[in-house]
Amino acid sequence: MAGQWLRRQAPAQDQAARAEARQPQSARADARHPQSARVDARHPQSARVYDYWLGGKDNFFADRDAAHEAAAVNPGIVADAAANRAFLGRAVHYLASRCGISQFLDIGAGLPAACNTHEVAQAVIPAARVVYADSDPVVLTHARAQLVSGPAGHCDYLDAELRDPVAILRAAAHTLDLTRPVAVLLLLVLQLIPDAENPHEIVASLLDEVPVGSYLVLSHPASDVRPAEVAEMTRRINQRLMGTKATVRDRAQVSRFFTGLELAEPGVVQPQQWHPEPGQEAPPEVAVWCGVARKS
Repeated sequence: MAGQWLRRQAPAQDQAARAEARQPQSARADARHPQSARVDARHPQSARVYDYWLGGKDNFFADRDAAHEAAAVNPGIVADAAANRAFLGRAVHYLASRCGISQFLDIGAGLPAACNTHEVAQAVIPAARVVYADSDPVVLTHARAQLVSGPAGHCDYLDAELRDPVAILRAAAHTLDLTRPVAVLLLLVLQLIPDAENPHEIVASLLDEVPVGSYLVLSHPASDVRPAEVAEMTRRINQRLMGTKATVRDRAQVSRFFTGLELAEPGVVQPQQWHPEPGQEAPPEVAVWCGVARKS
């Protein structure tokens, strides 16, 4: 069913994607937004593949083709993507409504979709401030066009690479007050950092630079849920992606990202198990681990 759904969406998007590919990139507003490399529509990119699984239209033929192939061997991926997006909304609402967090740094934010971070946060705290960071020029172009802050709050957008956490925080400080608690969001992005590049160290570096009372919100593809399907999907996607390849991890490896932090209940779980909405139908299993934790 997932593969059929994806194929039904593709033809209607081809014309829009071709038109977008001909459009010049938006000019950068200031030094925090240097000109990114030219958009490569010939090869799939992880954010655009994810956008397609969510039913979005900001993707190219190569992204859709890779998404079809992945769903063919792991049909649950479409439900996984939706469950992760729903977790984002619940986690941001939890932090804003129950913890009083009004500052959010969303790294690897991906393309705009339902329940964008600033929309959820500002519905609770109108003055909430949000910084979106990504290194994909398509993501940044669409974010600046579509993610418009409410009048009392503020949004900013950084052309930033997760591998340089110091640079991210330095740029984010133009918008966020890093002497006050901030929620650092890393949703389905750390799989793009291989073990050789110390992803756990990168997360620790980010948390070292934010004050006590800050939070980490994290989700990560699981290697130990539907392991055969996930392994084959990852192998195929990695054959198609240019540059960085994905590394899926098990629950113990994902739990290590929260070392030294206070995990909120129910701990490291699948997204549909984290503070589910009463009566909301959810898939029985999702090949993602997630959690929310406080720096104390």
